[in-house]
Amino acid sequence: MMGQPVVHFEIIGRDTERLRAYYGELFGWRFHTGDAATETVSRPGEYGFVDGASTGGGINGGVGGGEGFEGRVLFYVGVPNVEAALKQAESLGGKRRMGPEGTPGSLVVGQFTDPEGNLIGVAGTE
Repeated sequence: MMGQPVVHFEIIGRDTERLRAYYGELFGWRFHTGDAATETVSRPGEYGFVDGASTGGGINGGVGGGEGFEGRVLFYVGVPNVEAALKQAESLGGKRRMGPEGTPGSLVVGQFTDPEGNLIGVAGTE
């Protein structure tokens, strides 16, 4: 079985403009602001997609959230089927926190906590 890659990261907090300015200054990242795949991840219009050209070839990412969102750093693993991955995470002792949500055929996401309580994301097209 071939391993599944980390395909996306997120930095979520309450003050999205401040976070984008901070990471832009710190790492030279540029952002395209819009909507996340689901409002569970970020308030509409508050999600800053990191411009891949500004990361030096790293994975895609985003900085978002908004008032009422708990701060966290999260990575997403690419999976063939988000529902199947969430069920497997649960069967191994994890807990589903969100999903599947999004647009089938385009982008579907889910989140779970591992047995130690760490939040992990999964992303796919179904």
